[in-house]
Amino acid sequence: MRALGEAVLEARIREQPEDYRVEELPAFEPSGEGEHWLLDIEKRGMNTGFAARRIAQWAGVSEQAIGYAGLKDRHAVTRQRFSVHLPRHVAPAMDTLQGSDLRVLEAHWHSRKLPRGALAGNRFVLLLRRVRGQAEAIEARLAEIAARGVPNAFGEQRFGRDGDNVDAALAMFDGRRVRREQRSLLLSAARSELFNRVLDERVRRNCWDRPMPGDIWMLAGSRSVFGPEPWNGTLAERLAAFDIHPTGPLWGLGEPRSQDDCRVLELAVLEDPVARALATGLEQAGLKQERRALRLRPGNMRWEWLGPDMLRLSFELPPGSYATTVLSELGDCVDPMRGAEAG
Repeated sequence: MRALGEAVLEARIREQPEDYRVEELPAFEPSGEGEHWLLDIEKRGMNTGFAARRIAQWAGVSEQAIGYAGLKDRHAVTRQRFSVHLPRHVAPAMDTLQGSDLRVLEAHWHSRKLPRGALAGNRFVLLLRRVRGQAEAIEARLAEIAARGVPNAFGEQRFGRDGDNVDAALAMFDGRRVRREQRSLLLSAARSELFNRVLDERVRRNCWDRPMPGDIWMLAGSRSVFGPEPWNGTLAERLAAFDIHPTGPLWGLGEPRSQDDCRVLELAVLEDPVARALATGLEQAGLKQERRALRLRPGNMRWEWLGPDMLRLSFELPPGSYATTVLSELGDCVDPMRGAEAG
């Protein structure tokens, strides 16, 4: 279900990697000291794990010596930062790492390994081809997205290439053994499924960006939450200014922090047998209750027609958000690289 109305376009996205560009927005400046080489890299048709292994081989270090802030898709042109723990006197020549599919844009020394999540967000430049739809309706929807935002759903990437991570999580909870790195992915998929179900229900009730009695609020640009507290004019102003967002549960041990109607809705989602099994599995895995914003507002959103059926979009999103959730509110964007629709 789309929050902003029926689809206004059909299009194709990512017919070639250059159609889907992603650039990490760094969270800090390099210190210029230490033994961790920060490499700002542009790569084409290469996922983050492959790039990390290639950098490790080039530097002659183990993969554990490589750090990166986030995962980036293979079928794209992406810019992201890696760190390499490497004494300065043994640093290899940079030109031996360069290639047609990987370029080093900048290199700086830093005092610490780059940790996961150390980014301010991502900037996307997307080229939609074979666009079908009325230009006026498409531009009106884009303006509404820029002004109102979209539901902050977890994208299809969280659920695996064939969308089978939730079934795999259920099997894991039922006793199937999995590798350690796979376990983390499946726990994330289970949590994401439950969050999306709550969000879907709030979209259905048209309150994904509006207050509900008992809501927990998240401060924009942070993970800090507060509430519940009585609805008042100050909260209304902060909500309208995108200073705060209503939240949904990332399930785990303990009772949800929400109260009243909000809590009733969240617990009702668990009445479904599949949802109950996912919630129980997450609790037994020891995860704790957390919250995630229900609303996502793209930053610096721009669009340009490059032809009658070719539309270029650019916008910025905070960490943990998905460009596919923005595309979904436009319509059906077929992604031949995934063999599925992004909308």
